Amino acid sequence: MACIVENIFEDEEWLLWMERLKGLRSYGFFHVVNGKIILQRGYWDKLSFLKQEGLPIE
Repeated sequence: MACIVENIFEDEEWLLWMERLKGLRSYGFFHVVNGKIILQRGYWDKLSFLKQEGLPIE
């Protein structure tokens, strides 16, 4: 699988990364200080992905 980057937004020390994987969006949030990532969080729609791939829902 390959992700397609849709947008990258920057605001001072924060970066938002939006990408698409098989039609589903995911987001990455990064707090960057002095060129180093201090905090990273990622979000994606797990339920839609499992249904789309025919995988069991936990």
